[in-house]
Amino acid sequence: MLMMTQTHLLDTKTHKHNLQPKKAKEATNLMLPSKPGWLAVHQAAWFGKETCLRMLLSAAQPGMINKRTERGETALLVAVSREHLECVEVLLGRGADPDIPNYDKETPLYKACERSNPAIVALLLNHGVVVNTRCIQGWTALQEAVGQNNVEICEMLLKAGAKHNISNMYGITPLFTAAQSGQLATLRFLLKHGADINSQAADGATPLYEATKNGHEQIVELLISQNADANKPGKRGLLPLHIAAQRGSDIIVSMLIPVTSKARVRRTGISPLHMAVERNRDDVLETLIEAGFDVNAQLSEEQSQLYEDRRSTALYFAVINNNINAVRMLLAAGADPNLDVFKPLMVAARQGCIQTVTLLVEHGADINATIPTHPTTFPAVYMFSMKYLPMFKYLLDHGGHALSCFDCTYGSRPHPPIKTSRSERDEMISVPSICRWAGPIIDVLLDYVGHVTLCSRLMEHLDSYSEWSSIKEKAAPPRPLLHLCRLQILQLVGRRRLKKLPLPGGLIRFLHHTPIRRSGHAQMPT
Repeated sequence: MLMMTQTHLLDTKTHKHNLQPKKAKEATNLMLPSKPGWLAVHQAAWFGKETCLRMLLSAAQPGMINKRTERGETALLVAVSREHLECVEVLLGRGADPDIPNYDKETPLYKACERSNPAIVALLLNHGVVVNTRCIQGWTALQEAVGQNNVEICEMLLKAGAKHNISNMYGITPLFTAAQSGQLATLRFLLKHGADINSQAADGATPLYEATKNGHEQIVELLISQNADANKPGKRGLLPLHIAAQRGSDIIVSMLIPVTSKARVRRTGISPLHMAVERNRDDVLETLIEAGFDVNAQLSEEQSQLYEDRRSTALYFAVINNNINAVRMLLAAGADPNLDVFKPLMVAARQGCIQTVTLLVEHGADINATIPTHPTTFPAVYMFSMKYLPMFKYLLDHGGHALSCFDCTYGSRPHPPIKTSRSERDEMISVPSICRWAGPIIDVLLDYVGHVTLCSRLMEHLDSYSEWSSIKEKAAPPRPLLHLCRLQILQLVGRRRLKKLPLPGGLIRFLHHTPIRRSGHAQMPT
């Protein structure tokens, strides 16, 4: 029996599957497998010892040439994986079966394509291998060659009968693989040979969708030039344009806009504007606005329900992201600030962003809007601005209602505990998180109302801090005639028309409540 000494083996790098054959000890029986199932022929193929391999095969028992390791690898598959061309020639010449796969169903041809080795591929094809065999995940040799962007191998495979329309277990075709991985050369090759440009994976994604998702600009350009359908959605119902807007791919967005149906976009229930603003993609937002996408497009009910606050417009996304530039662009393009159930102005006030508040008010935001699910007797936006007195005053200066803030069901009678829902609705100033600002808030509000009566709860607040006593005096009737005249003029003329009146600047400032505060102005407690 043929024996082999330890000197015939060489050290090498670790095997792909951590199955590097163990060095044979002296006097090892090479006809018996080592621990991982490796015979001497596998070892010789691994190390590329063509002469040793010839000797082993000459003395081998019948069938040993196709013996498989515990992972199902034949000596031929090992030689191909290691790209030892001479060993592959020897094994094929001695009758090795070229179609025996490993236990992952990867054939020698598949491995040769994985290694992107055209010489071994040509050798295997010349020995009549089956070209359309699939691995355990459904990939063919052609799909693997496409993934390696090797046009030379792809040409050989097609000539040998490879089919370019076979999909793997995920419904992915070779052309899809080329688009997904950004392999321009093999993509051109497959299109030239009639591959379906609009094939869809199991989740509905097309090659164009995948190329967009991965930011492959040249691939997108080629697919569009070959009339790829930009109106096929993926699993979530989004079009390639949505994905490009979300990724911030301004160049890809510009390519997709002319070939995307705006009617089809509307049917998805979400605009690419939403996608761009949600991720703060300002350049993409500008491109979409210039292309005429509706800045007032609202999320469908289904899409809106994905958000706890039931947001609807792109403007809302911009405000909640505190993206002032996006807010400015959307408003300048005609965005309506009053479409959402929970108004963007309320969000901006809650965030304390006076710049956004100013922009929204200047473009018609309803300061006195209410929240349907949380009715109040005063504008809901006050709930979020009372802690920011300059903002609170700004809202009052621009049309906010002040009189309703003094409406109280109980008046001078005893009030129920603060925790009750009625007290929260009727008397927001008494909410624990607000009451420490009660004095300054009441002081500001009194500048915008005539004769009012402070309820017992408000009086309690003012009595709790000695420096607020002047506010009680300010509220006591009669109110100054000058102040009452100011209110009457504002009511008759309207704030927007004041500047057009032929009046001295000082009087205009007075009518606008420009602050010239007295020394006894109320302060917050420390």
